[in-house]
Amino acid sequence: MFKKTTFLTLLALGVAAVAPQMASSKDRRGEQNEARAQMMAGKVKSIRSIENQILPRMAGSEYIGPEFDPNALVYRLKFIRDGRVLFVDVDGRTGAILRQTR
Repeated sequence: MFKKTTFLTLLALGVAAVAPQMASSKDRRGEQNEARAQMMAGKVKSIRSIENQILPRMAGSEYIGPEFDPNALVYRLKFIRDGRVLFVDVDGRTGAILRQTR
């Protein structure tokens, strides 16, 4: 059983991690459409191929989801492990990991 403080800490971290994803659906659709357009133009890899490359490396983490920066052509994959939010920034063109928080 979790202690009450551990539960509250995990709950707070979960809310903090999910809150940015609560952007309006219009914003999320725009981000998804931009990623799709860049992929169709051959400028970036698909999010599925990026996830297939990164998810196995993050064993023991819960995958929260991706974001896409159309200006930098970078995917940010978000995870939770041991109560901490982790980010893996991946070059959308090459699939190379640019930055990873630990």
